[in-house]
Amino acid sequence: MTNQVEEFNAYRERMNDRILGDNNKIIKRIFNLDTNAFAPGALDVKTKELLGLVASTVLRCDDCVKYHLETSYKVGLSKEEVMEALSIATLVGGTIVIPHLRRAYEYWDELETVSDKA
Repeated sequence: MTNQVEEFNAYRERMNDRILGDNNKIIKRIFNLDTNAFAPGALDVKTKELLGLVASTVLRCDDCVKYHLETSYKVGLSKEEVMEALSIATLVGGTIVIPHLRRAYEYWDELETVSDKA
C-alpha cells in the first residue's frame, strides 16, 4: 500500500527545490510571504492553519488541503477541530467541495496511521 503522506511530501520537497533553484525573485518572495503569513501574530498558528484549510477547501486545492491538514496535525489540532473547520468549508463552498472533503478525511486518517507507526 502506498503512503500518500510520504509521497506528497517527497514530491512537494523535490518540486519546491526545483522551483526555488531557478532563483526567480518573484517566486521566492511569494514563498517567503506564505511562510511569514502563517507565523504567529495577532492570530495564533493553529487558527491560521484552520483558516488556510478552510480557504484551501473552498478553493478546491487538494495539495493545499493536504499541506494544511498535515501542518494542523503537527501543531496539535485535534481531529474534532479540523473536521469542524472542514464542515464550515463545506457549508461555505457547497456540495462541490464534498469530493475534497472525502480526500481530506482520507488524508487525515493516513496522518494518524503514519503517526501511530512512528
